[in-house]
Amino acid sequence: MAVIASPIASEMIGQRFDAVGEGTSSLAPLLSAANTTMSDTLARIVKRKRAEVAQARLDVPLEELRERISELGRPRNFFQAVVDHGSTSRTRLIAEVKHKSPSAGVIREHFDAVAIARQYHAAGASAISCLTDHEDFGGKLEFIHAIRDAIPLPVLRKDFIVDPYQIWEARAAGADALLLIAECLRESEIIDFQILSVELGMTTLLEVHDADNLYRVVNHVGFPHPGYSLLGINNRNLRTMKTDINHSLRMADLVEDPRVLVSESGITAPADLARLREHGIHIVLVGEHLMRQPDIARATRDLLR
Repeated sequence: MAVIASPIASEMIGQRFDAVGEGTSSLAPLLSAANTTMSDTLARIVKRKRAEVAQARLDVPLEELRERISELGRPRNFFQAVVDHGSTSRTRLIAEVKHKSPSAGVIREHFDAVAIARQYHAAGASAISCLTDHEDFGGKLEFIHAIRDAIPLPVLRKDFIVDPYQIWEARAAGADALLLIAECLRESEIIDFQILSVELGMTTLLEVHDADNLYRVVNHVGFPHPGYSLLGINNRNLRTMKTDINHSLRMADLVEDPRVLVSESGITAPADLARLREHGIHIVLVGEHLMRQPDIARATRDLLR
């Protein structure tokens, strides 16, 4: 995808993981001149994630994850499920299974991840996003396999990926795609994580929150293979926690090919989808709004009508 110029050192592109996961992700500080300052909440979560990964390596060695993956079938094609190369009058929905969040607290008291995913599927969602962070979002990695066993839609692992071990872990859990948050990662990590994800057959959703990070990573969208990479625009301001879909509209003007854009957060009505389509955005990720509705299936149909 030809987009904004942002020179990248050629040696970065050549990096690969040859026995990935054995401590290759540096614990050096993430904040740098090339990476905007993370919010306090995000920085806290990233620090916790690194500790969780260290423990997970001890509990389930990488070789065991590889063995699990060898027994799985191919991932479902998440990219193909949401990218529409023909119709310009349709929006593809990535519907999110989400119990709680740091900003909203508990979103749905009676939470059944599989039942919710079934309602999304019945109502016309194209794919599922599943939170797997437990402490702040009430998620579990085990939800992914359970959802995939219940419905035919591809499933994205939504978590804070800071180490290659988590990518192996995601695939071993049955994930077809995973989220990479630009604010959490250096460029070299983004590139390496994308390579490993494609090697494991998974689509990556590379998420940005502001223009600085968009300029920093936009040339990595479509690397190393254009059929495995999406660009997410998070409409939530990480400092104020307010959402505004106009953020996606402004950011879309900076991207040459909007077909791979995913607008995330703050989407509540068919009119929002229509405005996004006018700017070439035909994929949305919606969670909190739908999770708060008494009848999730009906609310999903109403949104997509």
